[in-house]
Order: sequence, then structure tokens, then C-alpha cells
Amino acid sequence: MAVRPVAFKKPQSQPETEQPQSDLFDTHPEVRLDFKHIRAALKQGYTKPFLLVDTSLIRNKIRRFKAALPRVHPHYAVKANPDPRVLKVLIEEGAGFEIASIAELDLLLKLKVPAAEVYYSNPVKSSDSIRYAAGKGIEWFALDSVEELRKVHGIKPDARLYVRIEVPNVGSDWPLSGKFGMKAQEVDAIVAEAAALKADLAGVTFHVGSQCRNPENWRVGIQGAKRVFKKMRLAGLQPRLLNLGGGYPVRHVKPIPSIEKIAEVINHGLRDVPQNVRVMAEPGRYLVSDAGYFVCRVVGTATRSGKRWMYWDAGVFGGVIETTEGLRYDVQTDRQGKLIPWNIAGPTCDSVDVCMRDELFPEDMQEGDFIYIANAGAYTTAYASQFNGFPLPEVRVV
Repeated sequence: MAVRPVAFKKPQSQPETEQPQSDLFDTHPEVRLDFKHIRAALKQGYTKPFLLVDTSLIRNKIRRFKAALPRVHPHYAVKANPDPRVLKVLIEEGAGFEIASIAELDLLLKLKVPAAEVYYSNPVKSSDSIRYAAGKGIEWFALDSVEELRKVHGIKPDARLYVRIEVPNVGSDWPLSGKFGMKAQEVDAIVAEAAALKADLAGVTFHVGSQCRNPENWRVGIQGAKRVFKKMRLAGLQPRLLNLGGGYPVRHVKPIPSIEKIAEVINHGLRDVPQNVRVMAEPGRYLVSDAGYFVCRVVGTATRSGKRWMYWDAGVFGGVIETTEGLRYDVQTDRQGKLIPWNIAGPTCDSVDVCMRDELFPEDMQEGDFIYIANAGAYTTAYASQFNGFPLPEVRVV
């Protein structure tokens, strides 16, 4: 099996909030699914792309998270991989859950997860969704605007609310600031409105950005939350939730800080957070990514204007969409030929369905070859659709 090498760009100067020190990275071993399981799965046949998941690795990751962050309650971000078998393992390991939709809520309720232990972390929700969730027993709702505060409070006056604040996303592969998160100067208005409505604004949350490789972002986020807590108390509110969000990285082709290194920053920041404040986090990718390999197949190749094109039976619409946002997976093949640049596309008729350009793969790639994408247990099958009538990838469990 050939491993596709990745060329790293020369690092640029680092902003003040980022720690470029090499001792942050790769300080603890990361374990991925054993490739022997892929070979065994293929012996059972192949009809369409599939994600193979080893649930024992999920158990190891959540135990490692808890050991590193003993005060932090992990609430799995269901959107990362909502397969019921994955959720059952996390339930057995004592995880909580956070949701972004009522469909995710229904999935958890079918698995007997108490609604009161589920956190609705989507900052903007429809009135119907709020009403439905409240009717099922959801108590905690995220928000990041005065408008959302009024909406939730009007539907469920006794709702427990937590405000999402904006924090630096420096060093994250996918910055998530902008669409959500209140700026520091906007917090006073929502605190004042909550006090006026006698709404139970009781918590603060933030997100450091997906695949965050800069632990300092958590330090800044925790300090920002403490400042908001102070404003809450002065307004007569009772803060009792600190939600550290997600962003805990997994290894692909870039070095990452281990959860233990990130924990050093978080645990230090939590030292003076009162014990009556519940501290939680929303790991998603961190818990499930390493446990999976995504397997697909080459359906054809072509040469156009001197460029080599390779087409897979899974592309942007079939589970590999995150490559369009800059994620660089460790992609492997069985070929041993000379490495040359390829453009990689999915099987659909949409011109958007191009996953990668000028990526190195063996020159002898051809129809029928298998593609193995490591550490792909998160946001692959969850993103996939049946556009153009192509089948959804299946999830197989070891």
C-alpha cells in the first residue's frame, strides 16, 4: 500500500495569540483503526463507499478526554457522526450530548437519552424547533443575540440559557467566528435584556474553531467567559455553566497538540472557576475521527489539457466535502507508481464536485482501485447526500 506524501507550506509569522513552539505538538501517540480491519471488510464485498468504525477506539478517546480534563463533562456533538451504534458506545461511556436540530434530538430520545441532559447548542433556531424541543424536555438553549433571547424566553420562560461569545480562532483549520458569537461590546445588551425579562441567562459558551491547533484559544475563551460571568452577577443573574465548545483536533497530515497539552491550558484556566459552575465541552471530531477509515473506489480517469483527472465513487456530495474547506486527509492506495499531480473529482455531473487539485498520487492509478482515507470517522457519512441518485455510503462497525 502506498502512502501519499504531503508537502508542507513554509510557516508564516505567528500572531501573538498562537504558540508555535514545537513542544506543543505530537507529544502523545494517536491511535488509528488497524488497517487489517479494512482488508477483512473488503473480503466481505464492496458495492458502494463505506466508513469502517472501530468502537473500541471511540471508547479509548472519551476515556482519554475525561482523564485529561477531569472537571469537564464531555457532551458529544451528534452532528460529527450520528450513527446509532456510535451513540450507544458513547452512552455506555457516560457521555452527554449536544444537538443542532430536533432530528438529532429524536435520535437521542430513541436511545433513551434523557432530554434534560441534552444541550441545544445551535445559536439560531426556529420557533417551531424551540417549541418542539421544550415539549420533549430540553432545558438548555444556546443563543448569541437579543432576538434569540426574546424568542426562546417567549416560548419557554423557564429555559436555561447560555450565550455564545466570539473568541480568537487563530491556528484553527476552519475558523468559525463570524456566523455565530457575540462580540465583547455586544454582551452588555443581552445581559441587560435577560435581567429585564427575568430570563435565566446562566451560562457562556464559545468555539475556538474546528481542528484548533492553538491551545491559547481556550485560555482566551475561558478568560472571556469569566468577564461575562462578572457582568451577569452584577446584573443579578446566576452563572452556573461554562461550555468550552468543540475544536479538539485529530491528526491528519499536520502536527497537532495532544488533548493532554490542551488540557494543561484549560485546567489552569479553570482553577478559579467556582465549583457551582458546571464545566462541559462539545467534542465531536475528536471522539470519532480516529476510529474510522473511509473507503471508496476509482470509477475512471482522464487527461484534459495535460492534467490528469481521477474520479471516485464518493466526492463532495458523497462524504469527502471537507477537502473543499482545506482539510488534507492521509489518503492511501494500493499502487506503487511514481507520484504525479492529479485532480480528484466525485462521480456527479456537478462541476462543484471536485475534491482536490494537483494532489500527488501514483501515476498508474486506474478504474477499480480502492482509496483509503484514514481518520475519517467524523463529518464524512454525516455530510453525504444522494445527489444525482448516487447511494449514501454505509457505516460498518468492527
